[in-house]
Amino acid sequence: MLLPKKHFDMKPLLIKTLTILLLAFTGITAAFAQPSKTSSRITGALTDEKGKPMDFATVTLLKAADSSVVKGTLSNENGTYSFDHINSGTYIIKATVVGYEKAISPAFTVDGSDAVTVPQIKMQQASHALSAVTVTATKPLIERKVDRTVMNVENSVLAAGNSALEILERAPGVSVDKDDNISLKGKQGVTVMINDKLTYLTSAQLATLLRSTDGTTIQSIEIITNPSAKYDAAGNSGIINIKLKKNRQTGTNGSITVGVGKGKYGRDNSTLQLNHKVGNVNIFGSFSHDDNKRFQDIGLKRIVTDTAGHQTYFNQYTGMPQSRHNNSYRLGADINTSSKNTFGFVVNGYFNSEYDSNDNRTYIGPNFTQVDSSLRTVTGINQTYHSFAANLNDTYKIDTTGQQISADVDYSKFKNNTTAQYVTDFFLADGSLQHPQAFLGNLTPSTIDIKTAKVDYTNPLSKTLKMEAGLKYSDVKTDNDLREKLAAGDAYQSTNHFMYDEKISAGYLNFNKDYKGTSVQLGLRAEYTSSNANGDSSNVVQHIARHYLNLFPSLFVNHTFNDKNEMSFSYSRRIDRPQYDNLNPFVYRLDPYTYQKGNPYLKPQYTNNFEVNYTYNKNTTLTLGYSRTTDVMTEVPGTDPATKVAFVTQQNLQVQNSYNANLYSNYTITKWWTGDINATAFYLGFKSNGLEGGNLDKGQFAYQFRATETFTPLKGYKFEVTPNYQSALTYGLFSVHPQYSVDAGVSHSFANKKANVKFSVSDIFNTRRNDVTTKYQNIDLDIRQKRDSQVARLTFTYNFGNSKIKARQHRTGADDEKGRVKGQ
Repeated sequence: MLLPKKHFDMKPLLIKTLTILLLAFTGITAAFAQPSKTSSRITGALTDEKGKPMDFATVTLLKAADSSVVKGTLSNENGTYSFDHINSGTYIIKATVVGYEKAISPAFTVDGSDAVTVPQIKMQQASHALSAVTVTATKPLIERKVDRTVMNVENSVLAAGNSALEILERAPGVSVDKDDNISLKGKQGVTVMINDKLTYLTSAQLATLLRSTDGTTIQSIEIITNPSAKYDAAGNSGIINIKLKKNRQTGTNGSITVGVGKGKYGRDNSTLQLNHKVGNVNIFGSFSHDDNKRFQDIGLKRIVTDTAGHQTYFNQYTGMPQSRHNNSYRLGADINTSSKNTFGFVVNGYFNSEYDSNDNRTYIGPNFTQVDSSLRTVTGINQTYHSFAANLNDTYKIDTTGQQISADVDYSKFKNNTTAQYVTDFFLADGSLQHPQAFLGNLTPSTIDIKTAKVDYTNPLSKTLKMEAGLKYSDVKTDNDLREKLAAGDAYQSTNHFMYDEKISAGYLNFNKDYKGTSVQLGLRAEYTSSNANGDSSNVVQHIARHYLNLFPSLFVNHTFNDKNEMSFSYSRRIDRPQYDNLNPFVYRLDPYTYQKGNPYLKPQYTNNFEVNYTYNKNTTLTLGYSRTTDVMTEVPGTDPATKVAFVTQQNLQVQNSYNANLYSNYTITKWWTGDINATAFYLGFKSNGLEGGNLDKGQFAYQFRATETFTPLKGYKFEVTPNYQSALTYGLFSVHPQYSVDAGVSHSFANKKANVKFSVSDIFNTRRNDVTTKYQNIDLDIRQKRDSQVARLTFTYNFGNSKIKARQHRTGADDEKGRVKGQ
């Protein structure tokens, strides 16, 4: 059905919506605010001798009488710090940071009646600078925070030689299927961000970007299952935020990493990172290259029942060796134009190539053991991927209380080109030729342009109330052309030209309120979407336009009972818009009997997420969650009984219900043995009437388990072992078979910790597979897939240059925008 094209100004709607939220929240705080009579909040700020904010300093609250420690924290980017729920008494503040003299505040009194602001503390540079600093403390691999789970990749043995995609497969609750679709706790619809910025790419393009990102450039991976209104509303399963390393050192320094690996084929990788910090300017850059050849074997069995009830059996096998050559770069700078203002820019991109050589054999008969005919399709696919992205960002700190405004402007361009040739021979049962050889050639150039701009504003309205607000605009244009020829000597003819334009205007408002032992955050995000799809083909709808406004509320409540017990509740509404390649109606063939196509009528899906967290002793967390998704986008297989051709496309199911429970705990067994466990149990249920002529009602209980054991029995050595298990589960029409594997590695640091060598083996027992089956109506399909998962890697890293630590941290403003694209 074609949707009428509408144009209207969304600005009054956004202003009205945010005003209503402000009034509602003001009423809530007036009704429920009961200031504590027994405890207070302490705030303050640190600066250096020039008056610039002193960030990431260690701040300790001490009793004035005996200097005993009450609490500790770090100053933030604005140099500010705070302590909540402090009992009546007399205290002092101690501040320390490397390269500066210790600073002590005058004594002050807390009487429990009001918040206390400590006079600004100015820190003086130490009379003698340290030439080098050795940091011996290391973060655990998996760290559970109030609103997210953090995987600290930076010092992990298992990160060496792996790409971002391979590391992501090992993150708690994350799985990657045979088509590189990322799931979290069994649910697809995950939004991937890099340095807090969206990646507006399809699943295939995102996979290419992640394969191009060397694991040695990653600091951590954050998993946010219920994001606030500050984040884009996309992603019903939540957000995965990949944090790249940030250098805090002065002078010129860097690192070089080289590695080799061996699966079925050999592979290599190398990365150079450089950083130069002098005065108010910090310049940073990196370049990575890897050569990666791997195999992928797919076996597909299907039974086709025609209208007369006769069955035909297809037994297909495809060998798919893939050779990839990836190159990625990143260059940027941060400039402190004043004590209050920081300007920055970042450019990054990649230029990659890939060659796939597919050999597909299909055997056809009345059963799987008897063959009446067969065919062989040999495919050669050459692909090139290029991207360029640029960001400008500026942050202005209005005052020392935390009030600030920041702005980001981004531009990204992706250009992909694929040339494929399919040659098919048809045989009778005795091996003689049945038909003349068939030829098909495809040329599919594709470009994607992404423009975004956003402004964020933060204002602490009082000691216990903070407001956050922001506006964002994004414009994405895709242009895809399918050109075909039926003989090797023919010229390509355009058979399907598809263009898609999507604009999203958004605004959000968040309020954070602190009560006695309780903090509340209430937010609302409004997003207006305008999209136009245009197809130039005789069998494709010529124009589809959609215009819609959505509101996305969120609520977070956190209560601290005491030092060991904490509980939180969160709710958010979210959206998943169709990936651009899933809207593209092109037909991609594996052989004459198998193809994949897009669906230009695919609608967005909406999800309501509820989550309760309980944390004990800061190291054990139990999470219970429920979500309901409508218009569920999922992959649906189909078969034409007349032609017996099988295909896969995307359709909207009516409802998905998800229940989940997660238990995380880290522990210390001995001084040299630490570990953590992450266990998730969930139920996914799908319902849809009228799907392929039937009513779908399917669901299954499933669970995932991951443990990481870290051993440091010898000085300078670290051993890690990580077993993973995922039980059988149901997703849409598909039943996914169990998956399990064990990874292990060892690292050794030497040369005063400037050099490090790591050896690791992923999937030691070669058990990791992606097998799925489906039986629904006339669909009977069994897919068995094995990738090159058992890989041994040896990686060497050397850090060079000045190792003085500076207390400022580089932060970029916007790697926000690239996540629903395909082909990279």
